[in-house]
Amino acid sequence: MNRSLFTRLYCGLGLSLALLGTTIKADEDGAVYAMDNAATANHVLVFQRGEHGQITSAGCVATGGTGSGAGLSSQGSILMSHDGHWLFVCNAGSDEISVFDIAPGSIQLVDKVSSGGRLPLSLTQYRNLLYVLNAGGTVGDKDNLTGFLFTGGRLVALPDSTRALSADNTGPAQVSFTQDGATLIVTERLTNLIDTFALGDDGLPRANKTFQSQGTTPFGFAVGRGDRIFVSEASGVPNGSSASSYRISEAGDLAVISATVPTEQKAACWLTLSFDERFAYTANAGSGSISGFSVAPDGTLRLLSPSGVTAVTGAGSHPVDLAESGDGRFLFALANGNGTLASFHVTSNGALQSFGFASGIPASAAGLAAR
Repeated sequence: MNRSLFTRLYCGLGLSLALLGTTIKADEDGAVYAMDNAATANHVLVFQRGEHGQITSAGCVATGGTGSGAGLSSQGSILMSHDGHWLFVCNAGSDEISVFDIAPGSIQLVDKVSSGGRLPLSLTQYRNLLYVLNAGGTVGDKDNLTGFLFTGGRLVALPDSTRALSADNTGPAQVSFTQDGATLIVTERLTNLIDTFALGDDGLPRANKTFQSQGTTPFGFAVGRGDRIFVSEASGVPNGSSASSYRISEAGDLAVISATVPTEQKAACWLTLSFDERFAYTANAGSGSISGFSVAPDGTLRLLSPSGVTAVTGAGSHPVDLAESGDGRFLFALANGNGTLASFHVTSNGALQSFGFASGIPASAAGLAAR
């Protein structure tokens, strides 16, 4: 299904409601959010989640900005607040961030601000601080991090918070706080570096350190308890992608736990942790599959299956993002190659049981968040 047809069928109602400043309904059992990332007008795509994990489209709502018109090579372009009350969305085409209020059964646009750079593509929040990763080097500008204060549904730029990465064009993929909010972490795809930025009490980045990634093309990552991070490594070698785990110190130093554990699949770009942190999953864009890893108490990674295939999203499906429901029962995979959003039940041993999919999603779609 082409993007214009998707917009007519799924987005017409959401767009008209958004322009009137009203809301779009979503199932109170739970919801999943992506964005079409369209160059003409970006929209949040809303999907209902049923009690047993089934997902159906509930329409869409305009962000007030524009997308890039193509998939984003990043993780975290849509972010849900920890309390599930707010949704933050990157408008990569218009260099803006949109804020949505999520109430029981509805979602409403409440704010939109400049991202403080060009091509915003990843977001992270800790309490009232929000940072955005701008991939400006891709469009002739410079990559940077920029911070905001978040209060009452509004974002206010944090003065003197913008920081450069290791070079002007690093192919940045994701930014995230550590769980204590003391450090920001950034992956750089083109330089094979992982950056850490220690924050002061004022929320401003202070010391900046860079570390060589254990695997080639560090991409998406998840932050776990005990100051641990788990990073996907897309690589450029067929079936050569991998994942690594690290421990991060209070000073922002990285120590390797598991180095380059192979997925046996191609282009593992996105990574998420299970709700209980016993399992990690990578979305393998080049293989149309999801790889599962067991996570030992010390953070060691081990493939669940020798083949590296824990679930299949389909040949040519190109899965580009993963998100888990707030209760940890379901894993969702956005695949822009075949225009689907797949739903899986996460079993007690880490296996993924398919619960079907929603279809008709445009190839430009990016980002994923769930509750």
